[in-house]
Parts: sequence; structure tokens; C-alpha cells
Amino acid sequence: MDNEWDEAIKLHPDATIFHSTAWARVLVDTYGHHPCYAQMSLNGSLLALVPMMEVQSVLTRSRGVCLPFSDYCAPLTFSSFGHEFVTQKLQQIARERGWSYFELRSHSIIPVDIPASESYYGHFLDLRIGSEALISNFSSSVQRAVRKAQRSGLSVSIQSSADAMAKFYKLHVRTRRRHGAPPQPQSFFINIQRHLISSGLGFIVLVECQKNPIAAAMFFKLGRHAVYKFGASEERLQELRPNNLAMFEAIRYLAEGGAEALHFGRTDAENQGLRRFKLSWGATEEEIGYVRFDTASASWKHSRGRGSTFHKRIFRALPASLNRLAGAMIYPHLD
Repeated sequence: MDNEWDEAIKLHPDATIFHSTAWARVLVDTYGHHPCYAQMSLNGSLLALVPMMEVQSVLTRSRGVCLPFSDYCAPLTFSSFGHEFVTQKLQQIARERGWSYFELRSHSIIPVDIPASESYYGHFLDLRIGSEALISNFSSSVQRAVRKAQRSGLSVSIQSSADAMAKFYKLHVRTRRRHGAPPQPQSFFINIQRHLISSGLGFIVLVECQKNPIAAAMFFKLGRHAVYKFGASEERLQELRPNNLAMFEAIRYLAEGGAEALHFGRTDAENQGLRRFKLSWGATEEEIGYVRFDTASASWKHSRGRGSTFHKRIFRALPASLNRLAGAMIYPHLD
């Protein structure tokens, strides 16, 4: 089934790493979610490919998500006239599986008059214009930051080893605590290393100062699409601009390697600093709308309000070991 699914998604130009069975194995091995991947046909013609995970826990009701911990994941449709058929089949699956709701992390097949349940910024970079044109589109502040990092004697490398992943994870734990959030469990990154990085479906950009890691960024790639998934850095040396250097090297590496598009992942509407950072690379901005169908009311749910930010202060105050423990306990119930 794995090979059949992966061969099918190759037929669609918008397939990303999140649609692949390799990403499914990361989610299953880390959290035990049940994959419900739907391949829909009509009159013998392939109509849609919809990767869905059934998320269950003792704290939350059963639901279907396309897909957990995936910034954006549109159902892959091969004909626009079949969108209503696809949503009807998903509603049927939700009822049969006993899901309280299902969520699509894209508004692509839903009528425009149905409001999103959550909205984010998305940013993508067209890599087909070549390295020189890409660099000329970087903001002046980015170009200065990259030159400063290069003059500072920092070393930067593209890596795919387990050692590089371990270095990334140490930086990730500290960065998440600084941002007031627990880190994903270490098993999540071990499985990313196992199923994606070691299989050539991603890489880590590691920036070091005197052989000490001070920044790292993780990218995934499938076909022509690349995704910037995680970034982490040492706060005390941020004036050397290692994050800018990591992103610069990744963009150059991807462009020279034949990738056509780089997606920067989702950005919360209130995180204007991250939004400016992504725009400064010459990225095009779009809206990523999530839509949620409530099974009990048989209706699409309207926007949900933002929760309290009080938890961020708690996670910033926790020791690193307790923050990691919190992440291991919390994330299996989230998506």
C-alpha cells in the first residue's frame, strides 16, 4: 500500500512531504495515530487523494485530521468538479469512524462562503528564478545579516546524520522554552531522522561557532516542493545572525538542487516578528485556512477564538527537564 500511495501522489503537482507515507510513519511511530488514507475514484478515474489521521486519546474525542503536526495539507484533487463528492465522502467516513469532527488544513476544496475555523499566514518562495535573482529579492536587512554572519567566522554545513539531529534537538529544547512552549518529544525527531532525513527526504542546516552549534534549521523535500519545518538557535549569539546564514544556505542548496518551491510553513497571525522574517526573503504571502466539519451538527464550524497565553509564562519558567517531560505528556493529545 505504501508504494501504491506514494506512486499516486507523484501524479499530482502539489504533493508535499506531508502527503507521503514517510511522514505518516513518523506520526504513527511517535503518537500511535491510525492512518485513514482515502483514494477516491469516480467512473474509473482518480478523483482525489486525502491523507487523514485518526487522533484518539483519553483526554480528547476521536477526530480525523489532515494532517496532525502538518502546517498545511490540502487534499490532492484531480478535478474541481469532484470537490463536493470528496467532502461528502469525508463526512461519511467521519460518521462511520465515530469522529466528533474532521479538519482539513487547507480551504482548497471548500466553498469560499464557508469561514475558516483557524487562519494563518503562509509564505512560499519560487526557486525557479535562480540563485542570483533570489538573492537580489532578499531585503537589504537580510543581505546585511548574511554578510555579517559570513564575516563572523561561522561555519555552516548541510547534514543528515543522527549526530546533527541530536545537536538540533538540544537547540530546539532551549528555543521552545524561550518561546514559552514545550518541545515535541525526542522520539518525534528520532522518527523524522529515521523515516525522512536518512532517506534523503530532508536535511539539517547546522551553523557552528568554534565548533559549537549555535543555530540549526530543518527542511523536508519531496519532488519539487521543499518545506522549512523547524528552526532553533542559541539566544546569546543571535547578534551574529546565524539564523539568517542557515536560511541563506538552505535556499541556495535547494535552488541549486532543482527544487522549485520552498514553503516556510504556517505563521500565527499575531506573530508579526516571524511574519516579517519570512517576508524579508522575498516570499509571497498567502492565507492558510483550516476548516472543520462537526459531525453532530453536520455543519462546518466557524472561527474559534484564540486561547490564553498564560501557559507560555509557565513553560518559560519550567526547568528544561520538566519542559521536555511536559512535551512528552501533552503532544500525544494534540494535533
